[in-house]
Amino acid sequence: MLPLLLLTSEACALPDTVSQSLKEAGIPLENVAIEVRRVDGQKSLLSLNADRPMNPASTMKLLTTFAGLDLLGPAYTWKSEAYLDGELKDGVLYGNLVLKGYGDPKLTIEQFWLWLSELRARGLREIRGNLLLDRSFFEIAPANPGAFDNDPMRAYNVPPDALLLNFNTLHLRYVPEKKGLKIVSIPSQDTVKLENRLTLDAARLNCDHWDDNIQVQMEDDIVIFQGKYPVVCGEREQHLSLLPHLRNVDILFRSLWLELGGILKGKLYEGTASSNAMLFSSHYSEPLSTMIRDINKYSNNVMARQLFLTLGTTSAPDNPLPATIGRSKKVLQDWLKKQQLDLPELVLENGAGLSRNERISAAHLAQLLQKAAVHVYSAEFMASLPILGVDGSVKKRLKQSTATAQAHLKTGTLEGVKTLAGYVRAQEGKQWILVFLINHPNAKYGQAAQDAMIEWLHGQ
Repeated sequence: MLPLLLLTSEACALPDTVSQSLKEAGIPLENVAIEVRRVDGQKSLLSLNADRPMNPASTMKLLTTFAGLDLLGPAYTWKSEAYLDGELKDGVLYGNLVLKGYGDPKLTIEQFWLWLSELRARGLREIRGNLLLDRSFFEIAPANPGAFDNDPMRAYNVPPDALLLNFNTLHLRYVPEKKGLKIVSIPSQDTVKLENRLTLDAARLNCDHWDDNIQVQMEDDIVIFQGKYPVVCGEREQHLSLLPHLRNVDILFRSLWLELGGILKGKLYEGTASSNAMLFSSHYSEPLSTMIRDINKYSNNVMARQLFLTLGTTSAPDNPLPATIGRSKKVLQDWLKKQQLDLPELVLENGAGLSRNERISAAHLAQLLQKAAVHVYSAEFMASLPILGVDGSVKKRLKQSTATAQAHLKTGTLEGVKTLAGYVRAQEGKQWILVFLINHPNAKYGQAAQDAMIEWLHGQ
């Protein structure tokens, strides 16, 4: 066992390797909160500033996904509906097609294509009216996607939407060729033009940050790429949010509908179906148990925000009210009380951790993980967490360590925040809960300390 640095007279000791790594990173102990306890124990093995409210970054998703499993169930699915607002005759709709969303977090291009294929199979070919999008199930204020960090094109900044299509992003692929670099959009379409001004860079770079020297800007319907592309990194993919939501849906619908042999005569508007409209088709998402794997393993912010808003509709299941941030906060606070979890320091904003305001203590996050470990859906919850050295956000961490594949851990990263929370299996088979929160300007250098803690705990 590694030597320990005793911090107080209580059960609050820090391994020398951890304290040394924090010192080398320039992170004072007062800016760190740690809680370590057995899954089935009430006492802490190690506790440092564990009652202090801290910014959890994406480890807040643990609360949102666990509550989602308990309140909605692992088999819960989101629906999207298509209404015919007019007469359908011989494949021609003399009226509007209305698409209504209920917050599906993962209505991807592939899923949308399948749904539109079904509309074609049901007999709809030509739409003589308009395409109406009903997004009224989410009652949220218009959001500036660049408000968080002034980087509105990043996929993690996409705001939630009742009819979110393909995460409101454009899927791009960079393909190095002998004569230069080719950029393609998926699916290919003619409405948005790609203007490639990139040059190939032969320098050997860290491909974890391959896009650092690429600048993208949007002018009308032209996407302009400038900078250098590291040829050593080969083919790479990128998802960027370049278009307003309605414009994105309009482009994707027309592209896929045309590909399927369909015709749309009118334009796209935001609206609702009339009282005479007929429900034509309902599309259902993947189950929640699958959704939370994307949310936790890959820290998908907009999916977490979609789930967070959906939780607010559970207060009246027989007559679900439109989703609001306020209703979601109320439902989660009521749920915590039923779980006998008293979290007075908890601050919720969007349930994803993409926030400067959200707060929770290490001790209470550990208590939440204890509840999840003995829950009837504990297997589904555990399976949603990244496996150390294997997949998700911890795929590249401690790959050569004996702790590899012996921990399920959710990570969180913001400017000035680096966090870790989950489960670590010791060599003797004991299961430990680890919460390690860093809030400090040097937080990005704190990974070595967190890794040292994982290895120490695995060796217990």
